[in-house]
Amino acid sequence: MEEIKIEELLGQYSEKAKELLSDEGKVEEVLNAAETKLKEIPNVGDQIAKLPLMFSMIRSYVTKEYTEVSPKVVASVAGAFLYLIKGKDLIPDKIPVLGIVDDLAVIALALKLNEKEVDAYGAWREEKQNTISREVVEPEVEETETEGEA
Repeated sequence: MEEIKIEELLGQYSEKAKELLSDEGKVEEVLNAAETKLKEIPNVGDQIAKLPLMFSMIRSYVTKEYTEVSPKVVASVAGAFLYLIKGKDLIPDKIPVLGIVDDLAVIALALKLNEKEVDAYGAWREEKQNTISREVVEPEVEETETEGEA
């Protein structure tokens, strides 16, 4: 499978994704459908392990929680997920094992093209979680009088 053809397909789906990104409900629907479909794919390495981070980045962008990423990057990643669930596959999904190869290739390419931004989002999210953890204050323990004191 040629990287050029995959990149062209990703570009087409990125355009569709730009429209999708303005509707939070549709974004959630597509992300849920993509997550469901990915459950059918066996573990294929580090790139696929970043899928939850990619899903989270799109959600955080759509809710305006994280805006330090280009809309083009978000559209590219969302476009890969659209291809995953709605694409006219280069290799039909009904062909066992081989049917998911093109899906994986599109996802892997989307990550390869946007890995720096996905990793930056991951660092931002981790820092945010660490900040929240540091802000949690231990409850104060009230000292009580013990028997015999008064």
